[in-house]
Amino acid sequence: MNYTGEIAALVTSLFWSITVFIFTAAGRMVGSQITNRIRLIFALAYLIILNASLYGEPVPVSVEPSRWWWLGISGLIGLTIGDAFLFQAFVSAGARLGSLLLSMAPIFGAFIAWIFFGETLTLLQMTGIAFALAGISWVVASHEEEDSVHGNLKRGVLFGVLGALCQAVGLVLSKQGMADGFAPFKASLMRIIVGTFAMWVWTVLAGKTHQTFAALREKPRAIGLLALGALMGPVLGVSTSLLAVQNAQVGVASTLMALPPVIVLPISYFVFKEKVGWQAVVGTILAIIGVAVLFLA
Repeated sequence: MNYTGEIAALVTSLFWSITVFIFTAAGRMVGSQITNRIRLIFALAYLIILNASLYGEPVPVSVEPSRWWWLGISGLIGLTIGDAFLFQAFVSAGARLGSLLLSMAPIFGAFIAWIFFGETLTLLQMTGIAFALAGISWVVASHEEEDSVHGNLKRGVLFGVLGALCQAVGLVLSKQGMADGFAPFKASLMRIIVGTFAMWVWTVLAGKTHQTFAALREKPRAIGLLALGALMGPVLGVSTSLLAVQNAQVGVASTLMALPPVIVLPISYFVFKEKVGWQAVVGTILAIIGVAVLFLA
C-alpha cells in the first residue's frame, strides 16, 4: 500500500514540533505577532530560491489561474486569518487551551471534505481519528504549567475554534489546488505569496511596520531564530503538509499533523527535564494507537 500521505503528515508533525520550540523562544523575545510577520518574509525568500533551483522559475507565473485561486485563498484563510486567530487564542485563553482547540481542525477538515468534495472515512478510520484526538487532548489537558492568560476566556475559545476552522479550510482548499500531482513546493510558494501580501498590507494599514523592525533591532538574536523557524515550519512543514493532503484523505492527514503536543512530550522530558504526569503518558499511548489504526485502515 502507498503511505506517502500518511508518512508526509508524520514528518510534518516532526517539523512543527521542532518549530514550537524555535518560535516560542523568538516569541518571548519580540512578541507573537512580530514573529508571525517576519517568519512569512523568511519563508517567502526561501521558497523563491527553492523554486528557482528546482523548477527554473522563482515564481510560478505560468501556473493556470484556477490553481492560483484555490491555493491563494488557502494561504489567505490558513496562513493569514487562521494564524491570526490562533495567536490571539493563545493570548486570551492560554497556550494549553489554544492547543486543545486546534485539535478540532481534523474534525472540521473531515466534515468539510465530506460535504463539499465527497471524501468519506471508514469506521476504522474514524475510530483511529477518535483515539488520536483523545490522546492529543489528554496530553494537552494534563500539562501542569500555569498558562498566562491576558484577556477574555470566551473570546479566546471563540478565536481558537475559528483558528482551527481556518486551518481545516486551508488544507481542503490546498488539496483542490494541487489536483493531478501539482508540486508541493510550488503550492507552498503560492500560498505564502498571498498570505505574506495580506499580512503585510494589514501591518502597514495598522501602523505596525516601525514597531516590527524596531523590535528586531532591539533583539537581533531573534532574527536567527526566525530564519531557522521559517525554514522548519512555513517552508518544510507546510510543504510536507501539502504533500500529505495531496496523497491522503484530509481527515486522516490533519489528524496525523495534529501530533506535535505528543511529539514534544518526550523532548520536554529528556531534553528540558520537565515533569511528565501519568495522564500525559496515557494520552501519548492513545495517540499512538490512533495513528496505528489510521495506517491499518
